[in-house]
Amino acid sequence: MKKRYSEEQIIKVIKEHEAGAKVEDICRRLGISNGTFYNWRSKYAGMEVNEAKRLRELEAENTKLKKLLAEKMLETEALKDVVFKKVVKPASKKLVVTHLVATFKFSERLACKLVGLSRTAYRYQPKKRQDEPVTARLKELAIEYPRYGYLMLHGLLKREGLVKNKKRTYRLYTEQGLQVRTKKRKKLTRPRAVMDAPTAVNQRWSMDFVSDQLANGRRFRVLNIVDDFSREIVGQLISVSISGQQVARFLSQIIETRNRPDSIVCDNGTEFTSKAMFFWSKTKGVRLSFIQPGKPTQNAFVESLNGKFRNECLNQHWFRTLDEARYDIEQWQRHYNEERPHSSLNYLPPVEYAKQVA
Repeated sequence: MKKRYSEEQIIKVIKEHEAGAKVEDICRRLGISNGTFYNWRSKYAGMEVNEAKRLRELEAENTKLKKLLAEKMLETEALKDVVFKKVVKPASKKLVVTHLVATFKFSERLACKLVGLSRTAYRYQPKKRQDEPVTARLKELAIEYPRYGYLMLHGLLKREGLVKNKKRTYRLYTEQGLQVRTKKRKKLTRPRAVMDAPTAVNQRWSMDFVSDQLANGRRFRVLNIVDDFSREIVGQLISVSISGQQVARFLSQIIETRNRPDSIVCDNGTEFTSKAMFFWSKTKGVRLSFIQPGKPTQNAFVESLNGKFRNECLNQHWFRTLDEARYDIEQWQRHYNEERPHSSLNYLPPVEYAKQVA
């Protein structure tokens, strides 16, 4: 009947009956039964037209509130169903949204809103990563240089044009379980004096000795000489016993192939304080700068090189003969100068860095 007659029309008919019109005449004119008329009168008797409009609005509002309450109750039940799941990353949230849509018949918009995930992120399909060539090369480099961390390996990969972002290298590095365990030394709390850094190649060199032993237990020494500006290994003298005359002769050979330095920093060892080194410095015009006894940090550049040399070369090889040691050390020196990225040089090899600043 509500489709045929509105509330306003029904109230007007009831007013006519109250004014004296007979029920039979009203029913015949409207084409309704007596029961329908009395139902109208029981609901709308005594009401005005404006009151009927307000009643209709209240009924519509009540229906809307019931619908909202039902939706909220359903959302609460749905969230209780997934509250045990750890939802932190977008991938986990995608699974929850899919579960809500499939189980509770939620719309995609509502499920994403409840989970806190944008619809764009939910619909995003990740592109297939082409990591196989990079991963294979990363493993090869990690096997070849087992003491390199991910930043050093990233520098090597970047030089080959395989990667650009170090975050990608670190992701592959951790996925393959290539982390290097390092021993952390106890840092000194005393203040340190800042060394004056050179501003050009061959302005200042540093030199110091490193000792190791062969497979038969016989010890040998390595004299490391480094350019403090470019961090390039100028030379490495390897012998069972090294005297001051051998050091002077070796330095003269180096100067024949490259420019002489203005000064050389060294400790107070007998090889460096010998007469041979004194006369050599006077003849070549090179100043020998001796550090204070017991303070190797004043010769920090070569001390840093010695640590890398021992960690990446001496500790990695078991030398049977002195010739074998010379060969392996020479290969490591070439790699260090020409290929190995240096963190203080913006991950450039020393030779390449020297060419750029030149």
